[in-house]
Amino acid sequence: MMELDGLLTPQLREYTSVRRYVLENKRISKRAEMTVRVKFRYPGHKEFEVISEQGSGTIRKRVFRKMLDSEIEASRDGLRDATQITPRNYTFRLIGSEELAGRKSFVLEVTPKTKNKYLFQGKVWVDAEDYGIARIEGTPAQNPSVWVRKTSFVHRYEKNGPFWLAVSTTSSTDVWVFGRTELLIEYSGYRINEQSAGKPSETGAKE
Repeated sequence: MMELDGLLTPQLREYTSVRRYVLENKRISKRAEMTVRVKFRYPGHKEFEVISEQGSGTIRKRVFRKMLDSEIEASRDGLRDATQITPRNYTFRLIGSEELAGRKSFVLEVTPKTKNKYLFQGKVWVDAEDYGIARIEGTPAQNPSVWVRKTSFVHRYEKNGPFWLAVSTTSSTDVWVFGRTELLIEYSGYRINEQSAGKPSETGAKE
């Protein structure tokens, strides 16, 4: 997995994509959406442009925009290495194998070596053919707030050319007083290495 990452990561010079964030809390009848254009540049820098937004202003300001700020912070040079899924940050244990979308994957149990808000505890599915990460399930290594009782998430990835890129994130957070909040993030419209290649090379990730 590390060897593949070392070979492919430098080849992903840049991409643009579109994300759609949807958050809903049925108990307090709150819902919000935000669509964002993402610009990525190697080795991990990200920029975000809000295309549209609707629904609860509180959610958009206190949840969506904080998520974007946190991702920008995590992508900075001084912090990026401390957030990656590597032996430096996690202990790995092989616990089995499963089939995902017709492809065999190894299932690894991962345990963070430090309590860091950017790390998690859970499982990682690694494609058995080319060792790209196909799925992640887990909980944050550090509780984000005393008001949060539990948070769980699932990240899904699909292969776009040689690269494994995110297609969806779902998470569920149980908060004292407010109850359960559900979050969906859909990733689509990947355009990869277009400026570097000097010609269009669009790949479409499913929403």
